[in-house]
Amino acid sequence: MSATTERPIAIYYEHPDWFRPLFAELDRRRAPYVRLDAASHRFDASDGAGQPPYSLVFNRMSPSAYLRGAGNAIFYTLHYLAHLKRHGVRVINGYDAWVTETSKALQLALLRQLGLPHPKARVINNAAEAPAAAEGLRFPVVLKPNIGGSGAGIRRFETPADQRIVRVEVLGGRYLYAIRIYTTGESFNLCPADVCQTVGGAELVRAACPVDAPKNNLRVEGYTPPPEIVAQVECIMQAAHIDVGGVEYMIDERDGRLHFYDVNALSNFVADAPRVIGFDPFARLVDYLEAEAD
Repeated sequence: MSATTERPIAIYYEHPDWFRPLFAELDRRRAPYVRLDAASHRFDASDGAGQPPYSLVFNRMSPSAYLRGAGNAIFYTLHYLAHLKRHGVRVINGYDAWVTETSKALQLALLRQLGLPHPKARVINNAAEAPAAAEGLRFPVVLKPNIGGSGAGIRRFETPADQRIVRVEVLGGRYLYAIRIYTTGESFNLCPADVCQTVGGAELVRAACPVDAPKNNLRVEGYTPPPEIVAQVECIMQAAHIDVGGVEYMIDERDGRLHFYDVNALSNFVADAPRVIGFDPFARLVDYLEAEAD
Protein backbone atom coordinates (compact mmCIF):
# COMPACT_ATOMS: atom_id res chain seq x y z
CA MET A 1 0.00 0.00 0.00
CA SER A 2 1.45 3.38 -0.98
CA ALA A 3 1.05 6.61 0.99
CA THR A 4 -2.50 7.96 1.30
CA THR A 5 -4.13 10.95 2.95
CA GLU A 6 -4.99 8.64 5.88
CA ARG A 7 -1.41 7.31 6.05
CA PRO A 8 0.77 10.06 4.59
CA ILE A 9 4.52 10.41 4.38
CA ALA A 10 5.74 12.46 7.36
CA ILE A 11 8.69 14.83 6.99
CA TYR A 12 10.18 15.45 10.44
CA TYR A 13 12.38 18.55 10.19
CA GLU A 14 13.62 21.59 12.10
CA HIS A 15 15.34 24.11 9.83
CA PRO A 16 12.86 26.55 8.24
CA ASP A 17 14.59 26.86 4.85
CA TRP A 18 16.72 23.84 4.02
CA PHE A 19 13.81 21.66 2.94
CA ARG A 20 11.87 24.00 0.71
CA PRO A 21 12.98 22.15 -2.47
CA LEU A 22 11.83 18.84 -0.95
CA PHE A 23 8.42 20.26 -0.04
CA ALA A 24 8.15 21.88 -3.47
CA GLU A 25 8.80 18.55 -5.21
CA LEU A 26 6.25 16.76 -3.01
CA ASP A 27 3.69 19.51 -3.71
CA ARG A 28 4.37 19.33 -7.44
CA ARG A 29 3.55 15.61 -7.40
CA ARG A 30 0.57 16.13 -5.07
CA ALA A 31 2.03 13.43 -2.85
CA PRO A 32 0.19 12.91 0.47
CA TYR A 33 2.55 14.17 3.16
CA VAL A 34 2.60 16.12 6.41
CA ARG A 35 5.23 18.35 7.95
CA LEU A 36 6.31 17.60 11.52
CA ASP A 37 8.17 20.53 13.07
CA ALA A 38 10.70 19.01 15.47
CA ALA A 39 11.05 22.26 17.40
CA SER A 40 7.41 22.14 18.57
CA HIS A 41 6.50 18.47 18.32
CA ARG A 42 4.82 16.08 20.76
CA PHE A 43 3.74 12.44 20.81
CA ASP A 44 1.57 10.21 22.97
CA ALA A 45 3.67 7.57 24.75
CA SER A 46 0.73 5.90 26.53
CA ASP A 47 -0.10 2.27 25.86
CA GLY A 48 -3.47 3.01 24.29
CA ALA A 49 -2.25 5.65 21.84
CA GLY A 50 -1.97 3.22 18.94
CA GLN A 51 0.47 3.22 16.03
CA PRO A 52 1.39 6.61 14.53
CA PRO A 53 -0.66 7.11 11.32
CA TYR A 54 2.22 7.40 8.86
CA SER A 55 3.22 5.18 5.95
CA LEU A 56 6.78 6.51 6.32
CA VAL A 57 8.65 9.03 8.47
CA PHE A 58 11.63 10.85 6.98
CA ASN A 59 13.87 12.12 9.77
CA ARG A 60 15.56 15.38 8.70
CA MET A 61 16.34 16.73 12.16
CA SER A 62 19.58 18.72 12.33
CA PRO A 63 22.15 18.41 15.14
CA SER A 64 22.87 22.13 14.71
CA ALA A 65 19.35 22.99 15.96
CA TYR A 66 20.81 24.51 19.12
CA LEU A 67 22.14 27.36 16.96
CA ARG A 68 18.52 28.26 16.17
CA GLY A 69 17.10 28.00 19.70
CA ALA A 70 15.86 24.42 19.32
CA GLY A 71 18.52 22.50 21.21
CA ASN A 72 15.83 20.75 23.25
CA ALA A 73 14.69 18.96 20.07
CA ILE A 74 18.04 17.19 19.62
CA PHE A 75 17.57 14.77 22.52
CA TYR A 76 13.79 14.78 22.17
CA THR A 77 14.28 13.38 18.66
CA LEU A 78 16.12 10.37 20.08
CA HIS A 79 13.08 9.44 22.17
CA TYR A 80 10.62 10.09 19.34
CA LEU A 81 12.59 7.85 16.99
CA ALA A 82 12.67 5.15 19.68
CA HIS A 83 8.88 5.49 19.94
CA LEU A 84 8.47 5.03 16.19
CA LYS A 85 10.83 2.06 16.24
CA ARG A 86 8.80 0.34 18.99
CA HIS A 87 5.65 0.76 16.88
CA GLY A 88 7.29 -0.67 13.77
CA VAL A 89 6.98 2.53 11.72
CA ARG A 90 9.32 2.69 8.71
CA VAL A 91 11.73 5.57 9.33
CA ILE A 92 14.32 6.87 6.91
CA ASN A 93 17.39 7.71 9.03
CA GLY A 94 15.87 6.26 12.18
CA TYR A 95 17.03 5.74 15.74
CA ASP A 96 20.38 4.08 15.01
CA ALA A 97 21.26 6.65 12.36
CA TRP A 98 20.46 9.53 14.73
CA VAL A 99 22.64 8.02 17.47
CA THR A 100 25.55 8.03 15.04
CA GLU A 101 24.71 11.50 13.69
CA THR A 102 24.87 13.05 17.15
CA SER A 103 28.27 11.70 18.21
CA LYS A 104 31.55 12.38 16.44
CA ALA A 105 33.16 9.96 18.89
CA LEU A 106 30.86 7.15 17.74
CA GLN A 107 31.54 8.03 14.10
CA LEU A 108 35.27 7.63 14.63
CA ALA A 109 34.71 4.37 16.50
CA LEU A 110 32.64 3.13 13.56
CA LEU A 111 35.38 4.01 11.08
CA ARG A 112 37.91 2.19 13.26
CA GLN A 113 35.64 -0.86 13.48
CA LEU A 114 35.38 -0.92 9.66
CA GLY A 115 39.14 -0.60 9.31
CA LEU A 116 38.85 2.63 7.31
CA PRO A 117 41.30 5.55 7.51
CA HIS A 118 40.40 8.37 9.87
CA PRO A 119 42.22 11.08 11.81
CA LYS A 120 43.83 10.37 15.14
CA ALA A 121 41.50 11.74 17.78
CA ARG A 122 41.18 12.16 21.53
CA VAL A 123 37.80 12.51 23.25
CA ILE A 124 37.57 14.87 26.22
CA ASN A 125 34.69 16.09 28.38
CA ASN A 126 36.32 19.27 29.70
CA ALA A 127 37.99 22.01 27.69
CA ALA A 128 40.82 22.18 30.22
CA GLU A 129 41.92 18.72 29.05
CA ALA A 130 42.58 19.89 25.48
CA PRO A 131 46.32 20.79 25.83
CA ALA A 132 47.18 17.44 27.39
CA ALA A 133 45.00 15.53 24.93
CA ALA A 134 46.80 17.17 21.99
CA GLU A 135 50.18 15.80 23.06
CA GLY A 136 51.49 13.39 20.43
CA LEU A 137 49.18 14.67 17.68
CA ARG A 138 50.53 16.37 14.56
CA PHE A 139 49.51 19.96 14.00
CA PRO A 140 47.32 21.52 12.72
CA VAL A 141 44.90 20.19 15.36
CA VAL A 142 41.13 20.65 15.11
CA LEU A 143 38.95 20.94 18.21
CA LYS A 144 35.46 19.71 17.32
CA PRO A 145 32.26 19.44 19.43
CA ASN A 146 30.90 15.92 19.79
CA ILE A 147 27.49 17.21 18.66
CA GLY A 148 28.17 19.77 15.97
CA GLY A 149 26.33 20.45 12.75
CA SER A 150 27.13 23.11 10.13
CA GLY A 151 30.68 23.41 11.44
CA ALA A 152 29.50 24.94 14.71
CA GLY A 153 32.08 25.38 17.45
CA ILE A 154 35.04 24.01 15.50
CA ARG A 155 38.41 25.66 16.11
CA ARG A 156 41.66 25.00 14.28
CA PHE A 157 45.07 25.61 15.77
CA GLU A 158 47.84 26.59 13.31
CA THR A 159 47.15 28.30 9.98
CA PRO A 160 46.10 25.77 7.30
CA ALA A 161 46.91 25.75 3.60
CA ASP A 162 44.24 25.72 0.88
CA GLN A 163 42.74 22.24 0.68
CA ARG A 164 39.98 20.17 -0.91
CA ILE A 165 37.31 18.24 0.93
CA VAL A 166 35.20 15.60 -0.80
CA ARG A 167 31.60 14.95 0.26
CA VAL A 168 29.95 11.80 -1.03
CA GLU A 169 26.14 11.64 -0.85
CA VAL A 170 24.11 8.44 -0.64
CA LEU A 171 20.42 7.74 -1.22
CA GLY A 172 18.95 4.46 -0.03
CA GLY A 173 22.44 3.59 1.16
CA ARG A 174 23.84 3.77 -2.40
CA TYR A 175 26.08 6.34 -4.06
CA LEU A 176 24.16 9.33 -5.43
CA TYR A 177 26.83 11.93 -6.26
CA ALA A 178 29.95 13.60 -4.90
CA ILE A 179 31.31 17.13 -4.78
CA ARG A 180 34.68 18.65 -4.04
CA ILE A 181 34.63 21.68 -1.74
CA TYR A 182 37.61 24.03 -1.80
CA THR A 183 38.31 25.82 1.46
CA THR A 184 41.03 28.13 2.76
CA GLY A 185 40.46 26.83 6.27
CA GLU A 186 38.77 30.03 7.42
CA SER A 187 35.33 28.40 7.66
CA PHE A 188 34.16 25.02 8.91
CA ASN A 189 30.55 25.46 7.79
CA LEU A 190 30.59 22.91 4.98
CA CYS A 191 26.82 22.72 4.53
CA PRO A 192 26.62 21.95 0.80
CA ALA A 193 23.56 24.18 0.41
CA ASP A 194 25.64 27.13 1.64
CA VAL A 195 28.49 26.67 -0.85
CA CYS A 196 27.49 29.18 -3.49
CA GLN A 197 30.41 29.49 -5.91
CA THR A 198 31.85 27.23 -8.58
CA VAL A 199 35.59 26.68 -8.77
CA GLY A 200 35.62 29.37 -11.45
CA GLY A 201 33.99 31.88 -9.08
CA ALA A 202 30.52 31.94 -10.65
CA GLU A 203 27.60 32.40 -8.25
CA LEU A 204 25.20 29.47 -7.80
CA VAL A 205 21.46 29.76 -7.25
CA ARG A 206 20.84 29.34 -3.53
CA ALA A 207 17.63 27.38 -3.82
CA ALA A 208 18.02 25.25 -0.68
CA CYS A 209 19.51 27.50 1.98
CA PRO A 210 18.57 30.65 3.89
CA VAL A 211 18.82 33.98 2.13
CA ASP A 212 21.34 35.04 4.77
CA ALA A 213 23.51 31.92 4.43
CA PRO A 214 27.12 32.78 5.26
CA LYS A 215 29.44 34.21 2.60
CA ASN A 216 32.12 31.68 3.41
CA ASN A 217 34.33 31.86 0.30
CA LEU A 218 33.91 28.14 -0.34
CA ARG A 219 33.92 26.85 -3.91
CA VAL A 220 32.44 23.63 -5.24
CA GLU A 221 32.56 21.33 -8.24
CA GLY A 222 31.05 17.98 -9.18
CA TYR A 223 33.40 15.05 -8.69
CA THR A 224 33.44 11.28 -9.25
CA PRO A 225 35.42 9.40 -6.56
CA PRO A 226 37.33 6.20 -7.31
CA PRO A 227 35.16 3.04 -7.12
CA GLU A 228 36.91 1.80 -3.99
CA ILE A 229 36.02 4.99 -2.10
CA VAL A 230 32.39 4.75 -3.23
CA ALA A 231 32.31 1.19 -1.89
CA GLN A 232 33.81 2.30 1.43
CA VAL A 233 31.27 5.12 1.81
CA GLU A 234 28.39 2.72 1.14
CA CYS A 235 29.88 0.36 3.74
CA ILE A 236 30.01 3.19 6.30
CA MET A 237 26.38 4.13 5.72
CA GLN A 238 25.21 0.54 5.90
CA ALA A 239 27.01 0.04 9.22
CA ALA A 240 25.56 3.32 10.58
CA HIS A 241 22.02 2.46 9.36
CA ILE A 242 21.90 5.77 7.47
CA ASP A 243 19.65 5.71 4.40
CA VAL A 244 20.20 9.28 3.19
CA GLY A 245 23.27 11.34 4.07
CA GLY A 246 26.84 12.18 3.28
CA VAL A 247 30.39 11.18 4.22
CA GLU A 248 33.25 13.66 4.07
CA TYR A 249 36.92 12.90 3.58
CA MET A 250 40.08 14.81 2.84
CA ILE A 251 43.58 14.10 1.61
CA ASP A 252 46.32 15.01 4.10
CA GLU A 253 48.77 17.26 2.22
CA ARG A 254 51.57 16.20 4.58
CA ASP A 255 51.60 12.56 3.49
CA GLY A 256 48.94 12.20 0.76
CA ARG A 257 46.82 9.84 2.88
CA LEU A 258 43.03 9.81 2.76
CA HIS A 259 41.06 10.29 5.99
CA PHE A 260 37.31 9.91 6.48
CA TYR A 261 36.33 12.35 9.21
CA ASP A 262 32.57 13.07 9.21
CA VAL A 263 29.42 10.98 8.84
CA ASN A 264 26.15 12.86 8.27
CA ALA A 265 22.59 11.59 8.50
CA LEU A 266 21.40 14.94 7.19
CA SER A 267 21.99 16.08 3.63
CA ASN A 268 20.76 19.39 2.26
CA PHE A 269 22.21 18.66 -1.19
CA VAL A 270 24.45 21.04 -3.04
CA ALA A 271 22.93 24.37 -4.11
CA ASP A 272 22.01 24.65 -7.81
CA ALA A 273 22.57 20.90 -8.17
CA PRO A 274 21.66 20.57 -11.87
CA ARG A 275 24.44 23.01 -12.70
CA VAL A 276 27.02 21.38 -10.41
CA ILE A 277 26.29 17.65 -10.74
CA GLY A 278 23.95 17.49 -13.73
CA PHE A 279 20.65 16.43 -12.13
CA ASP A 280 18.13 17.30 -9.40
CA PRO A 281 18.74 15.08 -6.33
CA PHE A 282 15.46 16.17 -4.73
CA ALA A 283 13.50 14.51 -7.53
CA ARG A 284 15.36 11.27 -6.91
CA LEU A 285 14.84 11.67 -3.16
CA VAL A 286 11.06 11.90 -3.59
CA ASP A 287 11.16 8.89 -5.95
CA TYR A 288 12.83 7.00 -3.11
CA LEU A 289 10.40 8.18 -0.43
CA GLU A 290 7.38 7.20 -2.52
CA ALA A 291 8.86 3.78 -3.21
CA GLU A 292 9.65 3.19 0.48
CA ALA A 293 6.21 4.23 1.78
CA ASP A 294 4.08 1.20 2.59
